[in-house]
Amino acid sequence: MEDVKTLEDNFRQQNKSCFVLGASGETGRVLLQELLERNIFSKITLIGRRRLTFEDKAYENVVSGETLLHRGHDVGYCCLGTTKAKEGFIRVDHDYVLKSAELAKAGGCTQFHLESSKGADKTSSFLYLKVKGQVEADIEALGFDRFSIYRPAVLLVDRQESRPAEWLARKVLGGFSFVSPTAMSIPIQAVAKAMVSNTLLQPEQKTEILENKAIYTLGKGAGK
Repeated sequence: MEDVKTLEDNFRQQNKSCFVLGASGETGRVLLQELLERNIFSKITLIGRRRLTFEDKAYENVVSGETLLHRGHDVGYCCLGTTKAKEGFIRVDHDYVLKSAELAKAGGCTQFHLESSKGADKTSSFLYLKVKGQVEADIEALGFDRFSIYRPAVLLVDRQESRPAEWLARKVLGGFSFVSPTAMSIPIQAVAKAMVSNTLLQPEQKTEILENKAIYTLGKGAGK
């Protein structure tokens, strides 16, 4: 297989653009940094209600604050999620995500990369996993040329959570990850790196699902 740098150079020459949905969230922020560092897109549009402002020259090709008008983008990344109660959760994690995918497809987007969750299953009795699985199925039905689903386990982030119990749980899982890196958790940087690296590859099928171990392996190999 071609090395990563060669893949990046070849992709960069295609002069593609992308959008990121959920760029102000945990994964979205790290994903944006990864996209900027690897510089494979000629334009990056951040979709969301919150307009982000940047002064660094590294962000000169980044457009922020657009709403659900995804025309003219080749690749879409969705890292959107919420911790709101039932109604708000369904509205954001299913309805908003699906509507974004529909508009992206109508606007000519050919690749859609979705951050989902370990255990996502539309037949699950657990609301969270059921909604995640349902939106996966609904987006697959749209018929993108390529649809990549990422199902990470618990995301390890480098900051203290506002809820002490959640922070403690991540600390415990972070320690456990040294013994078994892919069993219960994954560094958020690995997810972002995997999403970008996978964009460069040619999948065997139109729809692909990357479980936690595959995400970790791909993310760990990024930049080699």
